[in-house]
Amino acid sequence: MRKRYTNLNEENNIKTFRDLRKWQKERRSKVKDLTENIQQCPNKNLIEIQENRSRISYTWIGHSTFFIQMNGLNIVTDPVWAKRMGFQKRLTEPGILLEALPEIDLVVISHGHYDHLDFPTIKKLKGNPHFFVPIGLRSLFLKKGYHRVTEMNWWDSIEFNGIMLHFVPAQHWTRRTLTDINSSHWGGFIFQSQDKTFYFVGDTGYFNGFQQIGERFTIDTVFMPIGAYEPEWFMADSHISPEDSVKAFTELKAKFFVPMHYGAYRLADDTGPEALDRLYKEWEKQQLPEEQLKVLLLGATVMEDGSGQ
Repeated sequence: MRKRYTNLNEENNIKTFRDLRKWQKERRSKVKDLTENIQQCPNKNLIEIQENRSRISYTWIGHSTFFIQMNGLNIVTDPVWAKRMGFQKRLTEPGILLEALPEIDLVVISHGHYDHLDFPTIKKLKGNPHFFVPIGLRSLFLKKGYHRVTEMNWWDSIEFNGIMLHFVPAQHWTRRTLTDINSSHWGGFIFQSQDKTFYFVGDTGYFNGFQQIGERFTIDTVFMPIGAYEPEWFMADSHISPEDSVKAFTELKAKFFVPMHYGAYRLADDTGPEALDRLYKEWEKQQLPEEQLKVLLLGATVMEDGSGQ
């Protein structure tokens, strides 16, 4: 019998068929402008990141996919370059072409949903990366022919080529087939070097785990989801709203906030520009310093010294 994983405090975010029908009915009554989308960075310095072997950098590819460089390693989070997600066409092109990336050393997977784990993308990654995945997912990777795979449970820590990798809780769920619901876990990853600590949140609703994570780690930059929250009665326990993402940021006591998980796929009823607008309004409402919010265009790179496109 398969083990089934749960959230902190046993929070149950599984919806009924009646809930789904209610959402579908609501969606038909909404009119959304899908012509306005997140823009591409006009000045992408691909040569700089392709040749970089010493500086810390991060580049937003789109959705929850980042290309991170630290301690001489090339890292990718939740690699998804897919042109479609189910019946929906991708709204924005990835910020960098997959073939333009250098060889990858390390890949982290937050959970098994298709918009975070895309094997056709993984097959095209250059190099021979080591995959770090939530507990329960390794068997799927082995079936696909990938053997450099390490499973992690919540609060596990592993040293990899000079950086510490920590797997921390999130509030979510997962499923890839009709029978495998929650048969693997979900969470976020913290990358800790001597110079920087990055927190890739993954996919989550707001939960008290942010307070616990903030107490355990001193975080420089958090890559925080802000999209796929509408309707909130349906999505709130699995997808954090822009307002709650700001609350989570303050509880984490992080230095910089980089938004993600918006604008690429229409997973819910909100749009990318709507998510950003609500984020900006909440940031101003909470009177947080402007310089701590780093909203990136697609393909934009931020370097260790604070420079970026």
